[in-house]
Amino acid sequence: MALKATIFKASLQVSDMDRNYYGEHQLTLARHPSETDERMMMRVLAFALNAHEHLSFGKGLSDTEEPDLWQKDLTGQIVHWIDVGQPDEKRLVRAAGKARRVTVYAYGRGADMWWEASAERLGRARNLAVWRVPGEASESMAKLAERAMHLQCMVQEEQIWFSSAEATLQFSLAAPKPRSLAG
Repeated sequence: MALKATIFKASLQVSDMDRNYYGEHQLTLARHPSETDERMMMRVLAFALNAHEHLSFGKGLSDTEEPDLWQKDLTGQIVHWIDVGQPDEKRLVRAAGKARRVTVYAYGRGADMWWEASAERLGRARNLAVWRVPGEASESMAKLAERAMHLQCMVQEEQIWFSSAEATLQFSLAAPKPRSLAG
């Protein structure tokens, strides 16, 4: 018997002063049986950092043809493809051909090694941005996961404050250093 997804609900308030975006979103997250709290919360963070009225969750782990999040325009064209973790290079190259923008939020122990191995090939995609979520931040965010969550995310001068009733986290994202192509 196949395990079913676990449903989480999140009320997310976003105040992104860097993008001049302010909004409240009621999110329904289906957590795949193989997905961890850390990965699910990285999807919530990715939503908060890219919040838009047309941004929605894709099938992610359940379907390799869909991202974790995406924003489509009114014609159905993919404006923004967003993945979390350490996606397959081929997947990201295909995504770069389908979407105007592709963003990856890499996290976890192997994120730096993943980028080192992928940097040369993925660096050719001009519409791809890769951001590194600090390990302490992703692990702390996992502790905020509850079936019903009330979350706030504030972004100012590239600093992120992410909070629930129990805790507030402050961190910034880093762009991984690309492998030197000169030497």
